[in-house]
Amino acid sequence: MSAALKAQLRATALARRDALDPGLRIEAALAIAEAFPLERIPVAGRIVSGFLPIQSEIDARPLMDRLRAAGARLALPAFPDRKGPMIFRMLERGAELVPMGFGTYGPGPEQPEVQPEILLTPLAAFDVRGNRIGYGKGHYDQAIARLDEISPRIAVGLAFSCQQVDAVPSEPHDRRLDFLLTETGFRAF
Repeated sequence: MSAALKAQLRATALARRDALDPGLRIEAALAIAEAFPLERIPVAGRIVSGFLPIQSEIDARPLMDRLRAAGARLALPAFPDRKGPMIFRMLERGAELVPMGFGTYGPGPEQPEVQPEILLTPLAAFDVRGNRIGYGKGHYDQAIARLDEISPRIAVGLAFSCQQVDAVPSEPHDRRLDFLLTETGFRAF
């Protein structure tokens, strides 16, 4: 039952996201960059995993640029084996990005694998309790669970406010967000 409900919630939230005006998308990306609370989540010297937007996702690049300027070391998701688990590799200026599948790019195998302490997390839908719905493959839930076994990580969801739904059904493998950033501001869970 929850898989069917998640699919329905995902489709509804993504339809709202797809319908957003391009100008609003740009303003939202700039707003989340400004709203990230560096005093509450210090990033200097820490590895922060971002993401490159696919389809109609919010653009995390302005925020990633701000975090780099604040001293963060940036990483991106990578899929060395298209069927295997998602890992994270360092993002270096000027380094070649290669296709990762899913319509996105990431650092190639010459870049070192890292274990981010803060993950900027894309999503399809979220609720007021910090539950998220991804795209149905569980890549972020699995990656964060592996990283949390070593040491707890901070998961910061990035989305447009129109992606909020009343309630996301939670399953044992789901990892809640610690924080959320939308164009309307910052939320802690």
